[in-house]
Amino acid sequence: MDLTPDRIRQLLGLEPHPTCGFVALTYRSCLSIPRSALPAPYEDARPYATALYFLVTPEAPVRLHRIRADQLYHHHLGGALDVLMLHADGTGQVAAVGGDLEAGMRPQLLIPGGTFHAARLRGAAPWGLLGSTEWPGVEPADVEPGDVAALTRSHPELAAQIRAFAA
Repeated sequence: MDLTPDRIRQLLGLEPHPTCGFVALTYRSCLSIPRSALPAPYEDARPYATALYFLVTPEAPVRLHRIRADQLYHHHLGGALDVLMLHADGTGQVAAVGGDLEAGMRPQLLIPGGTFHAARLRGAAPWGLLGSTEWPGVEPADVEPGDVAALTRSHPELAAQIRAFAA
């Protein structure tokens, strides 16, 4: 049987997510880092780490956002993703996370904390199943949607790519 996005969602319990297609939290550390050990702007304790599955489809891409924590994308199945990363210093790049090592893809991609990013399927792939691990763990207050107009001003050399990924 060929996997479909609906079947993957059913098997893994994935739910629609505002920034990452369809998501299921798979791990949340029971240990926590106290607020006093975290830098600003963290206002509360955070779990040591969190992990999740996420499914991307052409209709449900990774929308432009950033989180405070470092995160590591892991490609599991299906199509590769092109990931636009916008760094705080005004630079950025597009990296591919996927299984075609000969084409320069890697099955993992580090997205440094505070990096605005968006992702979409490469080519005509109908879906891609990935994972993400974050440390410290992420809470809803750690997620910030991207403002396309502001990011095109702060990253003028990438303005066309920002608009294309945000479309």
